[in-house]
Amino acid sequence: MFEQLILGTIQGIAEWLPVSSTSLLILAQQRLFGSQENFQDLTSHTMFLHLGTFLAAAIYFRRDVLHLVQAVFRYRAQTPETQKLLGFLLVATPISGALGIFFRNIISDWTSHFAAAGKPISLIIGIFLLVTAFGQLKIRSLKGHKGLKDLTLKDGVILGLVQGCAAIPGLSRSGLTVAALLFRQFDREYALKASFLMSLPIVLGANILLNLRESAWTWPALSGVFVSFTIGLASIHLLLRLAHKVNFGYFVLIFAVLTILSVFV
Repeated sequence: MFEQLILGTIQGIAEWLPVSSTSLLILAQQRLFGSQENFQDLTSHTMFLHLGTFLAAAIYFRRDVLHLVQAVFRYRAQTPETQKLLGFLLVATPISGALGIFFRNIISDWTSHFAAAGKPISLIIGIFLLVTAFGQLKIRSLKGHKGLKDLTLKDGVILGLVQGCAAIPGLSRSGLTVAALLFRQFDREYALKASFLMSLPIVLGANILLNLRESAWTWPALSGVFVSFTIGLASIHLLLRLAHKVNFGYFVLIFAVLTILSVFV
């Protein structure tokens, strides 16, 4: 139970920052609690904890979520902004899901060749945390002018591919998608909103695929989800503003170097 409370707290805080919450959760399970689970089991558990922050994000962006649900049934009655956002998500989500499954299987097959998968997984996380760090340092100066009404199906394809790459541990989903939207000249505030709205269907779909089995829904696991929800809901507003103003690239860079060094000691 204590392990789930700690993991839920990590997820509730890290989800809103461009630091790859999945990587933090995997490393915490391995380094703090000595988990010997394989890569697929580790990622299934971390995705289950994402349900808590999924609910927190759904509540925080409830107006946008409600508009999107209404748009599914009353598309023509919606504003152009809502129509564009719905089309964007309908294109991006299946692409992200397919690519995410592909990367998850590739990494799982590779790590299965090692007697102890902990160090190979940590090495992967460290390398891609470096990619995340350099990406964060690069995008701070980017500014755009586009809003959600400017989203196109091409943006959906590009962002679907980008979000799918976040299945690789060490790559920050929010960091990648916000960066891609900024490169597409979207305003930072709209980019942040679009990024987190993108996460909702993919997190829900991933849990239906990976955790729709009775063994995943234990009381300790559910307690972790509850903690990630409460901590996430309490911290989302403050941390999203913090992520908007503070460059986390240097923090991620230091964390990446320490993670890689830990593989060799």
